[in-house]
Amino acid sequence: MPKILIIDDERAIRSTLKEILAYEKFDVDEAVDGAEGVKKAETGDYDLILCDIKMPKMDGMEVLNKLMQINPDIPVVMISGHGTIDNAVDAIRKGAYDFISKPPDLNRLLVTVRNALDRTSLVQETKTLKKKIAKAHDMIGEDPSIRKIKEMIERVAPTDARVLITGSNGTGKELVARWIHEKSNRSASALIEVNCAAIPSELIESELFGHEKGAFTSAIKQRIGKFEQASGGTLFLDEIGDMSLSAQAKVLRALQENKITRVGGEKEIVVTPRVIAATNKDLKKEIEKGNFREDLYHRLSVIVIEVPSLNERNSDIPLLADHFIKEICNDYGMPVKTFAPEAIKELQKINWTGNIRELRNVVERLVILSDKKITDKDVKSFASK
Repeated sequence: MPKILIIDDERAIRSTLKEILAYEKFDVDEAVDGAEGVKKAETGDYDLILCDIKMPKMDGMEVLNKLMQINPDIPVVMISGHGTIDNAVDAIRKGAYDFISKPPDLNRLLVTVRNALDRTSLVQETKTLKKKIAKAHDMIGEDPSIRKIKEMIERVAPTDARVLITGSNGTGKELVARWIHEKSNRSASALIEVNCAAIPSELIESELFGHEKGAFTSAIKQRIGKFEQASGGTLFLDEIGDMSLSAQAKVLRALQENKITRVGGEKEIVVTPRVIAATNKDLKKEIEKGNFREDLYHRLSVIVIEVPSLNERNSDIPLLADHFIKEICNDYGMPVKTFAPEAIKELQKINWTGNIRELRNVVERLVILSDKKITDKDVKSFASK
């Protein structure tokens, strides 16, 4: 049942509002002035607050400021018998959800209350989903190499420095990029990902910079490229070592000038993404072979983060296996299975050429094919299949 706090010095108004809202099955609490209202808001778990503007001791606008400091996610509806457009605009500007004049129209009041509560539900659902997503992309490990990466992320994320992430396939390069974005000042904006290895070389420029209608045979409408989509946010160029030299040249120009031109277009467009790149290749060797531009390498590698292979962080296998088995059992809706100590030791003997991704696949296979307790025999039987 949604809980609503009414802050008003007029007893008759409080009683009327409480009666109306209680009839609609809301849990209603009261405060006789602003000071009491602020105190209750600090200790109570309210879904909505109705607050009068003209009150002794502390007026409604001052109360609103304090309520925004306590919890800006709780919608506050301001009520006043001296309502003007200026008052309403000022209240909304300071964070109020809405403004209602006294005496309140019953229908208007109930519509506003329900809309405000819907907003509260959406905010809570969004927070829950963000927590789930953050948990799903958690960086598991206590190995010194992983601790060093976590410390690097904390230092680098708040800046706009470009980052080059290196490491074998399946080590978690994308995860590092996500954490840099989530801990950056751009986290409220988009993280746009491009897998440079998955896009044909003749289409990569259109993918990155967009194209104008009619730029080529299949360009039946204008397309906004990834650089524009990520402007103000983060652009993650995965497997950049597989990008063609012609595309590399245009990416270099975009990084130098913060401008791009769509394929088939003439207008220069200002773009401001933070670029994070990743590769499983040794770019210095690719430069020697003539496959990668040295000037682009230096533009991208302001900060270099090398992600170790799973074989190099063997001590983290117990933590990772435990994390994956809980996650997978939860996804399948089954009781959580456990690893016998001997099974973990057997996992640590494996040469993990596919790294973290391969380990997760093996744990999923063991969850499906093994009994409640996964033994070393299970690992020997199913891990290499």
